[in-house]
Amino acid sequence: MPFRDREDAGKRLAGLLGKYRDEKPVVLGLPRGGVPVAYEVARALDAPLDVFVVRKLGAPFQPELGIGAIAEGGVVVLDERASALGISESEIDEIRDRETKELERRVRRFRGGRPPPRLEGRTVILVDDGIATGGTARAAARAARMLHPRKLVLAAAVASADTVEALRSEVDDLVCAETPTDLWAIGLWYQDFQQVRDEEVAEVLERARRESGAGAEEGAEAGPS
Repeated sequence: MPFRDREDAGKRLAGLLGKYRDEKPVVLGLPRGGVPVAYEVARALDAPLDVFVVRKLGAPFQPELGIGAIAEGGVVVLDERASALGISESEIDEIRDRETKELERRVRRFRGGRPPPRLEGRTVILVDDGIATGGTARAAARAARMLHPRKLVLAAAVASADTVEALRSEVDDLVCAETPTDLWAIGLWYQDFQQVRDEEVAEVLERARRESGAGAEEGAEAGPS
């Protein structure tokens, strides 16, 4: 069943994540599209909301074709297609350097100088509006795992059944509202799938902080030393 929009997707996903409410989780949206979905999850679970920035690495001749991903903390995950397509190491380095700069820009834009949330010993829920190939989700999961959460959950509104199975080993739990055999495109699962702008991400995060009284919990604000 298609989602009306990301708000609807977030509410439906939150209904599947209620078992984590008592664990006082930290909810992290994967920008941009995952943040509005994560907002609804965080509200339902009475949890702090932040972002975990990930960037796709696109092929030099076709940027929409993902050949890997990078995440906060410097984690790089390359898809096997990178070598199969004959993309050289120097080309990959150039793409990675360019996307790293954009990742750092987004971190500054979305956090405004605040430290990243401390994940050590916490239940962490990574949220996205949909997972296509799984490259960015895998990079996010591996980067988050390096920060030593007690439990790592990956939650998405929609992902293909094959992608879900391929990602299960990366996390402690994987929750999807829809798992079609043929995904085709994430946007086909939404009646309204407008692009989310940087300004909208920043506004959603600020709204979540206001509603929680002080934003993300003080204990979750301090980054790892």
